[in-house]
Amino acid sequence: MKQFFGAFFGSIIGIVFATVLAVVVVIGLVKSGIDSAFKSNKEDRVSNIGTSPILRINIDGTIVEREKENFFKDFGKLEAFGDAGGLAVNTFIKKIDYAKTDNKVKGIYLHVNNLQAGLASVEAFRDALADFKKSGKFIYCYSEDFGQLEYYLASVSTKIFLNPQGNIDWKGLSMRPIFFKRAFEKLDLDMEVFRHGKFKSAVEPFVLDKMSEANRYQAETYLNSIWDQMLLGISESRKLPVSNLKNMADRLAVRYPEDALGNLVDALRYEDEVMSELKKKIALKDNDKMKFIDFDKYEIKNKIKDIDVKDKVAVIYAVGQISGGDGDDESIGSDRLARTIREARLDDKIKAIVLRVNSPGGSALASDVIWREVSLAKKVKPVVVSMGDLAASGGYYISCAADKIFAEPNTITGSIGVFGLIPNIQRMLSNKFGITVDTVNTNKYSDIG
Repeated sequence: MKQFFGAFFGSIIGIVFATVLAVVVVIGLVKSGIDSAFKSNKEDRVSNIGTSPILRINIDGTIVEREKENFFKDFGKLEAFGDAGGLAVNTFIKKIDYAKTDNKVKGIYLHVNNLQAGLASVEAFRDALADFKKSGKFIYCYSEDFGQLEYYLASVSTKIFLNPQGNIDWKGLSMRPIFFKRAFEKLDLDMEVFRHGKFKSAVEPFVLDKMSEANRYQAETYLNSIWDQMLLGISESRKLPVSNLKNMADRLAVRYPEDALGNLVDALRYEDEVMSELKKKIALKDNDKMKFIDFDKYEIKNKIKDIDVKDKVAVIYAVGQISGGDGDDESIGSDRLARTIREARLDDKIKAIVLRVNSPGGSALASDVIWREVSLAKKVKPVVVSMGDLAASGGYYISCAADKIFAEPNTITGSIGVFGLIPNIQRMLSNKFGITVDTVNTNKYSDIG
C-alpha cells in the first residue's frame, strides 16, 4: 500500500510539474514572439524616418485568389511559421488602389521573377497597376529573366529594366497535349469512354492519337484570343505596333538582351544601377541609403468613417476542383459552399452576393448541389459571378444561375458537357501478366463497373 501511494503521489507531482513547465514554455514563446514583434515594430518606426516613398513589390512564385490568414504575423520571427500562400489577387488590388491616393507613396518598384499564375490573375494585377499609373505616379520594373507572362505584367510599367546578361522570352503561345492511345494498344489496355459534348476534350488523350477537329478549333480560338489580348495590352503600354510584336515573335528576333533594347525594355541595367535610377527619380543622392516601403507590411487605413454595417455584400470564393463534402481552401466542397451561400441568402443584412469562381469543374452531382443554392439565392437577392483564371465545366455550371456573369478577357470558360472514363485492364492482365479473373454473381449485372 505504501508503494502504491508513493507511486500515485509521485505520478501526480510529475504531471503537475510537467504541466507547469509546459505553461512556462508556452508563455516564454509567446512573450518572445511579442517582444520580437514590438522590437521589429520599433525598428521599423526608427528606420522609417529615412524610408523612401517607393513601394517595393516582389512578384515571385504563386498568385492565389485570396490571402490566407497568418496567425503568426504579429509575432515577429514566428511569422515564418505561417503560410502566406503567395500574393493574393484580392489583397493586391486593395493595396494598389489605396497606394494610388496615398501621399506617402510616390511610385512602385516592381521586381518580377518566376511568376506562377493564371492569365486572369495576371490581368487583374496588370489592370490594378495600370490604374495606379494613371494617378501620375511611376512604376519601375526590373527582372533578370522575363518570361512572356512576366513581361505582359511588366509592360504596363513606366520603365522596364533587364539585366545585361538576362533573358526575355518572346515567341508566341503554344500548347502540346500528349496522347496515350497507341501506348494503351500495346499494353492491351481498353479505355471505356462516356462523353457528351464534342468540345469536351479532356478524354481525347486516352482514345485518340491526335486532336479532334473540334478540339483543335477551340484550342486555336482561345490560344489566339489570349495572345491577341497580350499583344494589344503590350502595344498600348509600350507604344509598339501589334504588327511589330508579331514580327519579332515570328522571327525569334529577341535572342539576346540587346535585341529587346529600345522596344521591349528601356535599358539594360544591373539591380544596383536600377537603385541609382530610383534615387534620381526621388531626388536622393547616390550614396544615400534607401529603404523601401515593404508591400507585405503596407497597411490600408480605412478612409471611410462611420460605415453603415446594416447593408452588406457577401463575397464568396469557389476555388479549386469541385467534389462532395466540405473541401478546403484549395478545393470546393459542395457541402460547405452550399451552406455558405444558404447562410448569405438567409441573412437579411446581406443585400447581394458576389460568387468568385476559379474552378476547372469536377463532380456533376456536387456542382448541381451548389447550382441549386445559387438558384435559390437569386430569387431573393442579386447574385453576381466574377470569373477568375478558369470557370470551366462544373465551374461554369455553378455560375450560370447567377443574374450576371463577369469574366476577364483571358478567363478560360465553357467546356460544357460531361465525361467518364473506365479503364478495362482484363486483356492487359491476361495477355501481359498471365493473370485471369473469375466471377460469381447473385444477379446479371452485379459485377458491372
